[in-house]
Amino acid sequence: MSPKSPSRTPHGSWRSPITASALVQGAASVSEVRVDGTDIWWNEQRPSEGGRHQLVRCRDDGPGGSPSRQDLFEGFDPSGAGRNWNARTAVMEYGGGAWNVRGGLVVFADWSDQRLHRTRLGEAPTPITPEPPASRAYRWSEPTWLDDAWLVCVREDHSPERVASHGEAVNELVAVPVDGSAVDDPSRVKVLVSGPDFVHSPVVHGRLLVWIQWDHPSMPWDGSTLVVGLVEREGGVPVGVTSRAEVAGGPQESVVQPGFEVTGDLVFCTDRTGWWNPWVIDAASVDQVVGEAGSAPEPFDGRSFAEPVLAGGGVDVEIGGPLWVGGLRWWADAGDGRLVVSATRDGSDHLAVIGTDGTFAELPTRFSEVAQVVPGPAADTVVIVGATPTTEAGPHLVALTPEVPGAGVAGSARVAPLRPSRDLGMGEEWFSVARHVSFPSGPGVGGDRVAHALFYAPNNPSASAPTGELPPLVVMIHGGPTSAARNRLDLAKQFWTSRGFAVVDVNYGGSTGYGRPYRNLLDGAWGVVDVEDAVAAARYLAAEGLVDGDRLAIRGGSAGGYTTLAALCFHEAFSAGASHYGVADLAALAADTHKFESRYLDGLVGPWPDARATYEERSPIHHTDGFDQPLIVLQGSEDEVVPPNQAEMIVAALAAKGVPHAYLLFEGEQHGFRKAENIVRALEAELWFYGRVFGFDPADQIEPVDGAVGL
Repeated sequence: MSPKSPSRTPHGSWRSPITASALVQGAASVSEVRVDGTDIWWNEQRPSEGGRHQLVRCRDDGPGGSPSRQDLFEGFDPSGAGRNWNARTAVMEYGGGAWNVRGGLVVFADWSDQRLHRTRLGEAPTPITPEPPASRAYRWSEPTWLDDAWLVCVREDHSPERVASHGEAVNELVAVPVDGSAVDDPSRVKVLVSGPDFVHSPVVHGRLLVWIQWDHPSMPWDGSTLVVGLVEREGGVPVGVTSRAEVAGGPQESVVQPGFEVTGDLVFCTDRTGWWNPWVIDAASVDQVVGEAGSAPEPFDGRSFAEPVLAGGGVDVEIGGPLWVGGLRWWADAGDGRLVVSATRDGSDHLAVIGTDGTFAELPTRFSEVAQVVPGPAADTVVIVGATPTTEAGPHLVALTPEVPGAGVAGSARVAPLRPSRDLGMGEEWFSVARHVSFPSGPGVGGDRVAHALFYAPNNPSASAPTGELPPLVVMIHGGPTSAARNRLDLAKQFWTSRGFAVVDVNYGGSTGYGRPYRNLLDGAWGVVDVEDAVAAARYLAAEGLVDGDRLAIRGGSAGGYTTLAALCFHEAFSAGASHYGVADLAALAADTHKFESRYLDGLVGPWPDARATYEERSPIHHTDGFDQPLIVLQGSEDEVVPPNQAEMIVAALAAKGVPHAYLLFEGEQHGFRKAENIVRALEAELWFYGRVFGFDPADQIEPVDGAVGL
């Protein structure tokens, strides 16, 4: 769309081609990439298909050698009459790592029954794991080939018998026969590793099996252990793991993405220096570790064998991140001794190369987000999921030129998109590009803390505001809370900026991407540090004259919804808010959530129920006298992470006090909205709500929220 001559229109009323429907029409988010020979595979979450995860194969057999793409699963039936295959696992509730491929054979967990299935293009999927004793009781993730006949993967057992005996689901590493023989004989599924509360990220190299484990009350970004061992077999059947050695990690050290280089060296990322950086144990030392572990009565401590990959011990960038889901990849072996990595600093990702001498150099690309890095189909290539400030995330093939000898630089890269970006019908001039800002916040050790955020100014080439009018501000709070704002083209932000809003996406204390000490700022301080930083961001931008200090809104989902509610309840900075499936009662969350996060609040707030007073002190539901500003609440009916009763408690409190509010419950939605029609309705309803509160008329035709009170 070509912009028209700018017209002077109040902020919030600007007409924009970035409609709520544009967010989902043809949209597909890519999260994982795998390379199988010369084929490249990835998964796409498609809102237009009910949010299902489709698997796509790409190969160079199109006209002129161009990439061709083919969906693994046929069609989509919105009526539900057919089987809408969906490669998505419920392990740890957030899933990830639901599938893998080898030699054209795909193994995946299907969302409907959570069983593992096998298939090839053009074939109907067939199950390879047994029928569970209760619906979706066996959940599987990160299937990895031990050999042609066997897989190793994570199994999360929710069967009534195991839950009754353990008090919660049981996570184990198991071996599964690929041929499907376990369907009729469940004893064919062999438990390899059991005991830790959580196991994750299994990697196989010959007889070696490597994995990450941790126990309550730690979260994986608090403390986890990297273990290596040898797969034991009886008559060719894997039955256990011997010669176990702990080679990294501990109560105050987080380990992510173990993997083997082509040389057999074991590489992993650890934050032992304060930043997730890669470390290595060479192949000979790995053999020595398991050899010495073989005669040890307890798991052998092999931590002294690891060395930093980076010269000088490391760099102040994050090469790693929080293990909310499986299937994450931050580094890849380029095949020539170099590592290609995704490195985060100042709120953005950068594609970089670590040379054979340990030097670190960023590649000159436009990427501001690099979510996956995996070895490519040829030497000196990698495949990534990357995005720029003006293009959506998608898989790209990156070909690396050799490092210049003695120059200390990474060389250059040629980038080829494997999946064309959506044609949005508009040019880059419509998009607001983020600016990283740092600002003073609440008290810290040695003075005020410094917090960080990504700021997006209003931007619309066809509109401008009346002289002297400052824009309203939407303060966005990411979920987690151990997570970070993402710097990429996000139409959900551009929806606001193109209508005349300013947006700030806050990386409050506790966010990732700024090193472990910054991440630790939230220890025992959730509901304090995050809220202070959100308030500080809004007041900083108002003081800088960038936004209207009388029209400040705050919005967030999940953990971000809690920060939103707490900011409205305990501070006077904001005049409106939007809670998307947010937490209202910390005690209710501690008592009624899933295994993965069941002890998360021990570190963020305090052990439950010993710290009951702190939970009540920080829970908005116990301080409803603090609510005096309008709020819209949006919630999924089948949310098992933040159940609907959390939303209903806060809505009841708002109604009892007579605070203007609106409430929308979306039937069939889980934690985070996935269906196109619900994503559209939620966003339009929020815009309608701000229009009512801030006194502008949206240019969009929006159905008012039924049952809204006082608006």
